[in-house]
Amino acid sequence: MSRYIERAENIARFIDVNLNLCLDRAAGVQEQWLPLVRVTGDAEAFAQRYDEPSRINVMRFLTLDLTYPNSIASCVAASRENARTVRDAITSEMWQQINALHIMVSRGADSATWEDRPQAFYTTVKTGSLLFAGITDATLSHGTGWDFARLGRLIERADKTSRILDVKYFLLLPRADDVGGPLDVVHWAALLRSAGALEMYRQKHGAITPAKVVEFLALDPAFPRSLNYCLGAAEVSLAKIATPDNPSAAPVMRQLGRLRSELQYTDIEEIVAAGVHEYIDRFQSKLNAIDMALDHAFFQFDFSQASAQAAHAGAVQ
Repeated sequence: MSRYIERAENIARFIDVNLNLCLDRAAGVQEQWLPLVRVTGDAEAFAQRYDEPSRINVMRFLTLDLTYPNSIASCVAASRENARTVRDAITSEMWQQINALHIMVSRGADSATWEDRPQAFYTTVKTGSLLFAGITDATLSHGTGWDFARLGRLIERADKTSRILDVKYFLLLPRADDVGGPLDVVHWAALLRSAGALEMYRQKHGAITPAKVVEFLALDPAFPRSLNYCLGAAEVSLAKIATPDNPSAAPVMRQLGRLRSELQYTDIEEIVAAGVHEYIDRFQSKLNAIDMALDHAFFQFDFSQASAQAAHAGAVQ
């Protein structure tokens, strides 16, 4: 439930990056929308549904296409359905907020308003998601359910923050040896703003430089959307969820701890030397492996193990 809402918010931020770049692009420079589909890994799904990667087609695909499971509309609908199935385990305030967000997105899908004022639509999605997270933290008991919600939200946030960075480099610095070159500061400010990071970045680093932006969004230990912070906080929640009687949780604990340690002890020079795009690719691969390990540890019932435990209990009796 929480991960779907976080995904919807981050897709809104993801699109905002390109909208801001398009507004600030130099005269004669064409808008680029296909890279947004490519970095999601869903270019094939897009090609099956749309003839060309135009602005409206890509925005509709990522925003309102209900046949695409990772669109904003699909994510909010799926999150609401998950909330409905655990209605007795969440608070009334959480249910009301998720319903309100679902209604807003559904109305957007039924009208052309979002095409005329897309940034207002995406701002509403982001605000609705942040409100849901705040309500969850303020009204839900901080037990196992809350830790699962927090874990899912942080894993999703780390993934999408890395993709926001990747979009920037994919569009403007596609080669590793271009990283660190001179770029328009306005573009980097737009990137930071799309991640809700501009003010906090200014407080810490002042002048905007590409290397410092990457360092802040990837390695900063205090900013709540940085990769380092997300994995550190996720590791805390996972440690509370994992129990000694669940041996399948051990591998995911090791994987998450290893990736978090890599971020904690990496510096920006290493990332730049390896290439930002290449570094993020490796990070996302490891994060996907953690996601699969989480699924195996907590959401796949092992019938053979359960049968063995039942047989052992019977023998003891």
